[in-house]
Amino acid sequence: MVSLKELKKGLLTSLWFVFLTFPIIVIKVDPIQRTVIWRWQNALYMALGTFGIYLLVKYYQHRKENQPSRPKNTEQTESFLHGILQKPLQRKILVGVVATIAVLFPHFFSTYQTNVMTTALMYVVLGLGLNIVVGLAGLLDLGFVAFYAVGAYTYALLNLHFGLGFWTVLPIGGLIAAMFGVLLGFPVLRLRGDYLAIVTLGFGEIIRLILENWGKFSKGPSGISNISRPGFLGMEFSLEQSILYTYYLMILFVIITIFVVNRLQDSRLGRAWIALREDEIACQAMGIDKRKTKLVAFSLGAFWAGIVGVMFAAKTTFINPASFTFLESAIILSIVVLGGMGSIIGVVFGALILILMPEYLRALSEYRMLAFGGILVCMMIFRPQGLISNIRRTYRFEKKPQ
Repeated sequence: MVSLKELKKGLLTSLWFVFLTFPIIVIKVDPIQRTVIWRWQNALYMALGTFGIYLLVKYYQHRKENQPSRPKNTEQTESFLHGILQKPLQRKILVGVVATIAVLFPHFFSTYQTNVMTTALMYVVLGLGLNIVVGLAGLLDLGFVAFYAVGAYTYALLNLHFGLGFWTVLPIGGLIAAMFGVLLGFPVLRLRGDYLAIVTLGFGEIIRLILENWGKFSKGPSGISNISRPGFLGMEFSLEQSILYTYYLMILFVIITIFVVNRLQDSRLGRAWIALREDEIACQAMGIDKRKTKLVAFSLGAFWAGIVGVMFAAKTTFINPASFTFLESAIILSIVVLGGMGSIIGVVFGALILILMPEYLRALSEYRMLAFGGILVCMMIFRPQGLISNIRRTYRFEKKPQ
């Protein structure tokens, strides 16, 4: 049962939400007629909706507190998806179904939907790259978009000045971004937590401001246009064919990224990253080279961001510094946190939800970002560990029967 005190608190919370959203949901200005329309019914809907959600959250918390305690190992088996992935036959069936849907997707949906899905797949790779730095190594990076920008501008400038094609620049863009990752890693080797976040945030802004103000090098705010799209053995593609080709390329990149990140996670280096995330002092005491481990994490994460940056420049054929703001870093970090830090499957789902949801909430018109934010808040309340949390490996020794 909800007490009178909780009801009062819920009422105050709903009124506070109405106050915060008042300029968006109540006031509507018509600049042509020069009139202001007051939509008071929206304030009532917001108050009732917020109050209802508050009661649901309190009910959920009350049930959770009064549930009988469960064994610790049930946390490892609570995810239905984890159960499927642990069984080889079911895993193969799931992979086959997902692969079939991915291959047939452009043939059942419009070119616009294919283009949106390509963007979502790009964020999948970006999320997996940041997952190495944040999810596995535990290094909070708020300037990840800088490496994304380095890859994009590498392709744009080499294509503009030297006429180099997509496939030639693809590894170059990744390697240059990885080099910038190492350059960022050296000054922040001794930093942790909030201090690391501030420095990486500053690094991202420095890269963006250089690109915006160094006009002779990067064309400044005007950007670089007429960037060549991805080609294949010199073949010429129409716009629709090029979108289809880019989509299948991103499918390939996602598969390669998942394979590499999964192998890294299970390797000696991956275990070193996890040890670094859990306890840096204990990690160093065990003989792990902390400097090398951090630098490799930064460089590998940056490499994937550079690869996607090259793909972004080739897909849009135009880039400028406005495409690489702090908001992009925040979205990529949100993908990792929402999906589940350290979880590959979680990051894939998080990227698809965070990128596709605003598109499919367009029916809500001006309220879509408000609804989007509300869904994220609810997610953080009910599943703070992410959509699909990573399973912690446990080892158990059993006595051999005599």
